[in-house]
Amino acid sequence: MSQKLLHTLKYRNKPELGRVLGNLFGKILIETDFAGTWDAIVPVPLHPQKLKRRGYNQSEEFAKGIAEVLAISVENCLERRKWTETQTNKSRIERIENVSGVFEIKNTAQILGKNLLLVDDVITTGATLAASATILWENGAKTVDLATIAAGGGY
Repeated sequence: MSQKLLHTLKYRNKPELGRVLGNLFGKILIETDFAGTWDAIVPVPLHPQKLKRRGYNQSEEFAKGIAEVLAISVENCLERRKWTETQTNKSRIERIENVSGVFEIKNTAQILGKNLLLVDDVITTGATLAASATILWENGAKTVDLATIAAGGGY
């Protein structure tokens, strides 16, 4: 079921599904006493070419849904500078190599000293989230927690 939801979100032009899932996730965070934990939410970015082709970033839509419920900001402070092939058919090592040096910070002031919730659609090996979190820490984030819609095989 989650695989079908994610496929619909990513490839069927349904950005609103990301917001709905984010709203549900945000409500669960409130119910489990995580409200107030983060200063901002940071979505994992798409490469500009992929964003242009898809028309939206599914992780950003998920982030916006969470942010609406928690009443905090979404900070699009990460930038994907390097084009990477899809991670779908790559091994763990290939995934780590594929995202090495891919992300940069656009504006350090957006994250300096802040507790951040880094969100992506799926975690498989964790390579993308690890690369993103590392850049956030190296540029002054106080803490970085992770949230995804689903977990895939290979983690």
